[in-house]
Amino acid sequence: MDEWRTDLKMTKISPEIDETVLTESILAVSADVSFASDHFPKYKLGPDNQILEEPRGDNNGPSLKEVVERETTQLSEQHKRLSVRDLASKFDKNLAAAAKLADEAKLREVASLEGHVLLKKLRDALESLRGRMAGRDKEDVEKAISMVEALAVKLTQKEGELIQEKFEVKKLANFLKQASEDAKKLVNQEKSFACAEIESARAVVQRFGEALDEQERNTENSQKTQEIEELIEEVQEARRIKLMHQPSKVMDLEHELRALRNQIREKSIFSIKLQKELAINKKAEENKSRLYALHGSETLGSCLRLQPCSDNAPLLSKSSIQWFRASPDGNQREIISGANKTIYAPEPLDVGRILQADILSNGQTVSVTTAAPIDSAAGLGGYVETLLRKSSSEFNVIISQINGQDHPSHSTHAFNVGKMRIKLCRGWITKSREIYSTSMLLCGVRGDGNAPAKSLFWQPRKGLSYVLTFESERERNAAIMVARKHAFDCGVMLGGPDDQM
Repeated sequence: MDEWRTDLKMTKISPEIDETVLTESILAVSADVSFASDHFPKYKLGPDNQILEEPRGDNNGPSLKEVVERETTQLSEQHKRLSVRDLASKFDKNLAAAAKLADEAKLREVASLEGHVLLKKLRDALESLRGRMAGRDKEDVEKAISMVEALAVKLTQKEGELIQEKFEVKKLANFLKQASEDAKKLVNQEKSFACAEIESARAVVQRFGEALDEQERNTENSQKTQEIEELIEEVQEARRIKLMHQPSKVMDLEHELRALRNQIREKSIFSIKLQKELAINKKAEENKSRLYALHGSETLGSCLRLQPCSDNAPLLSKSSIQWFRASPDGNQREIISGANKTIYAPEPLDVGRILQADILSNGQTVSVTTAAPIDSAAGLGGYVETLLRKSSSEFNVIISQINGQDHPSHSTHAFNVGKMRIKLCRGWITKSREIYSTSMLLCGVRGDGNAPAKSLFWQPRKGLSYVLTFESERERNAAIMVARKHAFDCGVMLGGPDDQM
């Protein structure tokens, strides 16, 4: 009797109860029950007689579910840095962990069912005891019955939580299973891609090998000349000398090659010098027989000037002069309208052509031509390309003439060349602004002004013309080339009077 009081601390049993009945009740309760743990849980009464389970220390670390969730989160954060194979391995591990968690949930479900059975049998035993008790002992039995019922309610709540956790575990397992299948598909796909690339690389290598073999066979079958054989022998001799750490012969060959190069360079310079002397002598002989000659560089940006070569030559001031531009073969030539002075500054349209001046005096015509076609100025092409990339180009100019009359003012104006029109202004005051049209003319100055190589003639419209002087020859030629390119884009051929573009 005292032992029964020791085992069941929460109840007191009357001494009149037969020990045989108690023994049978205890055996009936625990005969077909297996406990999940080796000790009974500890509970205490809270407010309003609520059963509270005492917290117990967990020395096993976080639960398996928390570990799976944490690793899943880490996988989601690091999936961009992991390879497909690593992802597949991770998902397989977590899938195994989820399966283990599901098995644990099943064991807990079985333990919960066993707990219900235990509580039911314990309540039945206490009910049978309550009918046999009286007084104080009966109240203790009823209090024990109420605690058992509270434990049943607590166990039911735990079962609800277990069902929810089981649902989450099942959902997580399905997600990991699908992710593992997707990862395996990606692995297989990448593997197939890699195999295809390897096969393609092998095919390329095989083709290269076949091509090299064929080239070697062709080389072996081809007949080598005596000169190539001697060259091969010299190369082999040089390699042998280098391998024997005796580079003296190779150095001798290099010195000989360097000396030959220097001799060729010197002879080329001497040849060019001789050609220049021959050209000068030939020109001097021609000048002896000619009455006039052209002086000046035959390049864009310079001025060509007619000068007499003989005392018997008629005065140029009393002669009639007309300039022409001709093709390099001399078969075609066209008149340069307005170019009837002793000085002429070539413009971009003259590049690649020969210039010719006819002098008419006393009924006789003397022709003077340039020795070669007019060359372009160095760096002009790149400068024009830079300007064409802009929406408009602006140049500083001075108005020399307006409608053929000298302009007294020497103030600086802005000559703006745009994609659709040309504008001449000074500050906010616009002198002229016209779009590209067939009535517009633009060319180099064809007279003997102060600086013909820096000046151009511009006719915005009929009845209005300007002679503009630029700051340099390059800017004058660049302005003409840019304006003609923009006009051509607008369907207008921009040139001088009677020019054939």
